[in-house]
Amino acid sequence: MMKEFNNEKFRDSIGTITEEGTRNFLHPKKPKGKFYKYRSILSYFLLTTLVVSPFLKVNGNQFLLFNVLKGKYNIFGQPFWPQDFYLLVISMLVSVVLVILFTVIFGRIFCGWICPQTIFMEMVFRKIEYLIEGDRSKQIKLEKQAWNAEKIFRKGIKWLIFYFLSFAIANVFLAYFIGSDDLLKYIFEGPANHLDIIVKLLIFSGVFFFVFAWFREQVCIIACPYGRLQGVLLDDNSVVVAYNYKRGEAENGRSKFRKGELRAEKAYGDCIDCKQCVKVCPTGIDIRNGTQLECINCTACIDACDVIMENVGFEKGLISYYSENNIAKGEKFLFNTRIKIYVALFTFMFGALITLLLLRSDIEATILKIPGQMFTTTDTSVTNVYTFTLVNKTVNDYRNLNIKLLSVKGDIKVVGNLVSLEKESLKEGTIFITIDKANLKTDREALKIGIFQGTKLIETTTTNFPSPLKLK
Repeated sequence: MMKEFNNEKFRDSIGTITEEGTRNFLHPKKPKGKFYKYRSILSYFLLTTLVVSPFLKVNGNQFLLFNVLKGKYNIFGQPFWPQDFYLLVISMLVSVVLVILFTVIFGRIFCGWICPQTIFMEMVFRKIEYLIEGDRSKQIKLEKQAWNAEKIFRKGIKWLIFYFLSFAIANVFLAYFIGSDDLLKYIFEGPANHLDIIVKLLIFSGVFFFVFAWFREQVCIIACPYGRLQGVLLDDNSVVVAYNYKRGEAENGRSKFRKGELRAEKAYGDCIDCKQCVKVCPTGIDIRNGTQLECINCTACIDACDVIMENVGFEKGLISYYSENNIAKGEKFLFNTRIKIYVALFTFMFGALITLLLLRSDIEATILKIPGQMFTTTDTSVTNVYTFTLVNKTVNDYRNLNIKLLSVKGDIKVVGNLVSLEKESLKEGTIFITIDKANLKTDREALKIGIFQGTKLIETTTTNFPSPLKLK
């Protein structure tokens, strides 16, 4: 996709690796401009949401919780249980289809605007780096100079702050998985009383520190499969951050800007080869070479190019959101068949998810016959023993509960006392079901059983009732 270049050598390597195969640390220039402003606003909103969500409570429930070990999940303050796992699977499928749809239309826009890796790297850690070490030129100078007092001080302060932030991020993520109440309890009780937790925190802090202090953009280039995925999903109709090579190259290619020069007469393009788009790129690519898997659509090159175009008196938009058809043929974006299929698929799956969420019961009941336990009989009746499980998925207590047969006349006796089911709780027990032989039609009767709160039916479930009767 995009312009075909005679020299495709740049695709044989990545910007973070030198020709000798060693690590090339990138020092992108500090971006500024309209898109960077919009990204900053969105990023700070998402960061605030990420940090605040595990500490918010709705009806006493954590706003977002994913406690895998205890099988407890809260989504927007609504509790979910392992029995709702199918909803999680459908939600993930809906998310995948949505990401694919956005990639088909807008390329890797998720990576540049929403991905936590990009937001933390560019909007938190990179800004701290600019504050301590300065912009691109100062960072390069500091990198090349010997380890004197200044370099040790600046690097040391930066790494210390980086690790402190990594530790804070690890605590926030831990709050999502064990619960903010437990996390705060561990903090107030002191690390000495919870060595296993502090060890895990230190390990995860080390991982985050490694990613943001050393691995950095290589997460997007090497580790993340999304860049490879976009190569399959993009087509000539996809709108991505792109260089308008027709305008930029014209007939005789790029040329340095010379005041008063009649560029049109010499058939030079609008690109003045200032390389600001390259210097500002966080993954070290030259956007003028066309669409590349390293590009995360962060728009830093758009802002940098627009500033230069404005300074030399040219029209902005040499680098912008374009499709190949838009550049080569002047065609506007088209909702083609493939996009329509993805939209229809997403609409169907999202509709199914909403329907299932609306139909999701507050109480879930499971009644199973005890394995290996035979029925008992009298002259007139048959009795079977079952275990039951009731799950209260709500934040309300249920009182005055009882279990009744709905499909056949019979009697249910609960061992112990059912009576109530506390909020967000699970109750298990044993019941005896006795049915007169005259009311049984088969040797494996299908039973419909109701869970009642007083006289109100709140849930139904089914089970089988074996008996000595023969099928007729």
